[in-house]
Amino acid sequence: MKKLALSLLLAVLAGSAGAQDSGGASGRLDPAAEHARIASERQALQQRVNTERAACYQKFAVEDCLSDSRKRARVVSDDLKRQEAALNDIERKRRAAIETQKLQDNAAEKRAKDQAAERERAVEAQKEREQRAADHAASREAATAQEAQNQRSFTDKQQRNAREQASRQREQAQAPANVKANQERLDKAAKHRADVERRNAERDKPRGAPLPP
Repeated sequence: MKKLALSLLLAVLAGSAGAQDSGGASGRLDPAAEHARIASERQALQQRVNTERAACYQKFAVEDCLSDSRKRARVVSDDLKRQEAALNDIERKRRAAIETQKLQDNAAEKRAKDQAAERERAVEAQKEREQRAADHAASREAATAQEAQNQRSFTDKQQRNAREQASRQREQAQAPANVKANQERLDKAAKHRADVERRNAERDKPRGAPLPP
């Protein structure tokens, strides 16, 4: 009956080892408590063996008694060893699972950081492209405005030169008429002065003696 109980316990431990991989019932297993239980059962086994040996020496068939005792002790000891091996396997798998989870967490964190950095680089690159496009558009607009200003300045200069040239041509065309008009004004002024002087001279001329009555 006791052998059956130990076998059932070993099966439970083995099942717990399998559950460790799937994150199931292994969380309910306390490895420290199991190690303490196995150590306690070994100690109890040793005490029982010592008691049975002492009893065997009191019997007639000592060797047969000792042999039976060793067989029973070996069965229990082997069961405890299997339980301990299963427990060690559970702990090993648990440590491996923790390490794997840690590596996965670190990898996920690194991926998240890399993705965040990549998104940030993409945003910065987009901003730089937009800034370059805006600068190019502003430069093109400034060049267009400057070209228009230069064209207006050139047109204004041409119109100013044309007006000046037309004015000079009008002045040149009007020069003979202006000379003639000026001469006429001079002649008219001279004639006017002569008429004035003549009238003044006639007014100042002495009158003749009066006729006798």
